[in-house]
Amino acid sequence: MRLQNKNAIVTGGAGGIGRATSLAFAAEGANVAVVDLNAEAAEAVAEEIRAAGGSAVAIGADVSSEADIERVVASVVDGFGGVDVVFNNAGIIRRTTAVETTVEEWDRVFGVNVRAIFLMCKHVVPIMAANGGGSIVNTGSGWGLKGGGQALSYCASKGAVVNMTRALAIDHGPQGIRVNSVNPGDVDTGMLRDEARQLGQDQAGFLAEAAERPLNRMGQPSEIAAAVVWLASDESSYVTGSALVVDGGGIA
Repeated sequence: MRLQNKNAIVTGGAGGIGRATSLAFAAEGANVAVVDLNAEAAEAVAEEIRAAGGSAVAIGADVSSEADIERVVASVVDGFGGVDVVFNNAGIIRRTTAVETTVEEWDRVFGVNVRAIFLMCKHVVPIMAANGGGSIVNTGSGWGLKGGGQALSYCASKGAVVNMTRALAIDHGPQGIRVNSVNPGDVDTGMLRDEARQLGQDQAGFLAEAAERPLNRMGQPSEIAAAVVWLASDESSYVTGSALVVDGGGIA
């Protein structure tokens, strides 16, 4: 098992890519803390892991809150004994232009998509460094690399994630901490379906358009999870500061 006895935190762990990665981490032997704003949904994922013979706890938290992040990290250290892997996956999207975006929406998107990663790293890096290292994976986006329409705050936030990842990798590589981003294209999740609602578009047509890429389909959460497992594991031991694109050829 690639993550045997590793202690992992997954934010946004209750659904979509987060749920798939929580399950994949556990299948590879990790003790998993499933962190989500929806505590009940997080508990359902943790119970699914435990029912399969794995080790997991659920923690309800607003990842944009430093107090909540401190509580999450302390809980994981107390319960598991340390933190070896973090998947900063929690994210939201608002499908609006600059003119349509409110200041409150802008701040909330950056709070969840960017501030939360900063806060998590601020509090887990000293723990990882004291234990000889670790692996942090941040969820970026293809749109964080090339931009997209009617999603200004999301594109800006994911661009920040990609470059913040590089800066973290430079700062903390000497401590044995690797930091990478995984950058999905359109993945078959509830969040993607919600985009159709935000844009007022027919869902079937929206999803058909999302599948228009060289591989001729959307991605599945398990496919992103597989990439995250690789980045979290020692198989990628010489990879840090990278922006791994997993999008079926959409930005090629």
